[in-house]
Amino acid sequence: MKRSNYFSFFFLFLFSIGAFANNDQLREIASGLGVPWGMVFVAPDEILFTERQGRAGIVNIHSGQVRYISGIPPVIASGQGGLMDVAKAPDYKPGDWLYLTYSKPLDGQGSTTLARARLDGHALKNWQDLLVTRSRSKANVHYGSRIAFDDKGYIYFSIGDRGHRPNAQDLTTHAGSIIRLNRDGSVPTDNPFVDLHNALPEIWSYGHRNPQGLAWDSENKRLFSIEHGPRGGDEINLIQRGGNYGWPIISYGKEYWGPFAVGEGTHKKGMEQPIKVYTPSIAPGGLLYYTGDAFEDWQDDLFASALKLRHINRITLDSQGHAIAEERLFEALNERIRAIIQSQEGWIFFSTDSGRIYVITPK
Repeated sequence: MKRSNYFSFFFLFLFSIGAFANNDQLREIASGLGVPWGMVFVAPDEILFTERQGRAGIVNIHSGQVRYISGIPPVIASGQGGLMDVAKAPDYKPGDWLYLTYSKPLDGQGSTTLARARLDGHALKNWQDLLVTRSRSKANVHYGSRIAFDDKGYIYFSIGDRGHRPNAQDLTTHAGSIIRLNRDGSVPTDNPFVDLHNALPEIWSYGHRNPQGLAWDSENKRLFSIEHGPRGGDEINLIQRGGNYGWPIISYGKEYWGPFAVGEGTHKKGMEQPIKVYTPSIAPGGLLYYTGDAFEDWQDDLFASALKLRHINRITLDSQGHAIAEERLFEALNERIRAIIQSQEGWIFFSTDSGRIYVITPK
């Protein structure tokens, strides 16, 4: 790089960070981690994080001190698989169940699995697999998987199509769907396919390619997801009970091997439309519906983390939940951004694939 170009880039980087810091502060909490895939607050000043390779730890948000914990079962930490999300119920108290998703090894194949365990000091104890999904595959791609709770305590988690497109339209497999369960892993009696022959009763919605973000809007009682498209066509969807989101019959993306649309087009009767499409793909890593008081201008906005295009995508919604504007934050960091959560103060925390955790606070 020429010296003049180097200095131009350097000053552009400083300006980009500084312009944001006029109103807000970005601070690194921790570094040197693996790939922090999921994060959840287990105390006001402590985040439990998962690492894709199969470890979990706890970081103090003030000191940055990290301690690793035991109790994680074997995972298939290959490709896109591994130890994935971690979440807690809205009424969580210390010692209650924590919920996790991971790629469980089954005769050399991986299956997205929902589990729960209790944090006890330096260990996760009483590990229970709640649902070993019918999604096993030799392909180490499209596991999903994020977790969200609604206000009634139902748990939702996402599963990708596992690299086999027809799975997403097949109700006899969990692959390519969003699942809804009771906290103990049992099936709610009002799930949409409970009484349908040859359909798995855990399925809440289907026709998904690879959803890696789920966010619940408590005020309006609605669930959002964000999923990877193929080449272009990443989608944010407002999830409806029993909804078919079209993959691979309809899509806004192109084939990887040529300039050809995937499927039959972008619309088809009986299939849901996204509220936002990203072309080119941002490659989403997580999704947050912001409800905090720290940033009043951001209340009721969605925040999507971007892996490929390396930024945080802020999405403004209208009263119907449709995207009407977006803003790209922290592009100058040049980091693959993965998990994104908020604290009780309304601070925003996010992790990166380089092994860092950051916090955004008011100045």
